[in-house]
Amino acid sequence: MSDFPSDIFTEPQGYSVNTLEQLGPLTGMAGIWEGIRGLDVKPKAEGPKKQAYVERIELQPIDPQTNGPQLFYGLRYHTHITKPDQVKTYHDQVGYWLWEPATGNIIHTLSIPRGMITMATGKAAPNAKQFELFAKEDDRCAGISSNPFLDYAFRTVEFRIQVLINDDGTWSYEQDTVMKIKDQEELFHHVDNNTLHKIGEATPNPLAR
Repeated sequence: MSDFPSDIFTEPQGYSVNTLEQLGPLTGMAGIWEGIRGLDVKPKAEGPKKQAYVERIELQPIDPQTNGPQLFYGLRYHTHITKPDQVKTYHDQVGYWLWEPATGNIIHTLSIPRGMITMATGKAAPNAKQFELFAKEDDRCAGISSNPFLDYAFRTVEFRIQVLINDDGTWSYEQDTVMKIKDQEELFHHVDNNTLHKIGEATPNPLAR
């Protein structure tokens, strides 16, 4: 039996338009951040390779979003990663972090310019300082889609990301991209982690200015 309302068209009324005040567990992530001690464990022909990285991520509030009666508050983000002391992009990623106050649902979308998109979901209390989101292949509501070569050679079967909002004002993540690599029996865990330090404040969303 569905938990969704029978009226799927009527939008909510009277809600706050100040996204920064309504982000729930995402509140501690709003702003501009830098992490200089990232660690990536990636697949190579000779086996796993560890790579240090430097990260800059900007998370800015968007106006409230509705799907009929559904209401989201969220952050639009851009992540840019390089190897230490290099200019060339090592990883680039864009997407959204979304919070649904009525249900406690969190959604994380990501898109990378190698032809891959993912949407991971989880749940958290409004004041949660730690939460985890999950996606897997063939899940219509929290899934993964890759270009034909990646699907053939480095197929992602699961994705997890765990976020920790730290007491010192930083936040950390650890993510695990589980891959089925061509001609390898064991699944490969492509793991990334970093701690982010704030270097700039968030700009209020357009409706709140």
